[in-house]
Amino acid sequence: MKPIRTAAKAIVIRDGRLLVTVNRDPDGVFYLLPGGGQEPGETLLQALRRECREEIGADVEIGDLVFVREYIGAQHEFTDHDGDVHQIELLFVARLPDGEIPGAGMVPDTGQTGIAWLPIAELPRLRLYPAALAEPLRRLSQGALPGPHYLGDVN
Repeated sequence: MKPIRTAAKAIVIRDGRLLVTVNRDPDGVFYLLPGGGQEPGETLLQALRRECREEIGADVEIGDLVFVREYIGAQHEFTDHDGDVHQIELLFVARLPDGEIPGAGMVPDTGQTGIAWLPIAELPRLRLYPAALAEPLRRLSQGALPGPHYLGDVN
């Protein structure tokens, strides 16, 4: 089993749309929040800013921590290739500073093909990971700011 990995993710919502990375695997297109793993000696906020520059080519202003997600690969559909993964994700509300335009990242993840702004209302019908975020993101987009909320081991 690999060590537990800590990651930070950005929730950027603008005009009823969620900023995501677009990714491709053998099953087709899927979407993820920008962000990723924390490096030794790096704070969560430093990690999130670095990951956003790498994946969406933009800086972000980071706000409140709103969700905590755990992912234990052996308990989900991708156990064949990530069954030894255990990750804790801290999801922060973020915004793009004035003049920042997201685009192709400087160091995109393997399988990342771009970025997109997805309509919040469409999230339940799209291949967004974790899918359990669709409803909490809908509430968040409507102005309900739930203090840190543990989502559990979801995908």
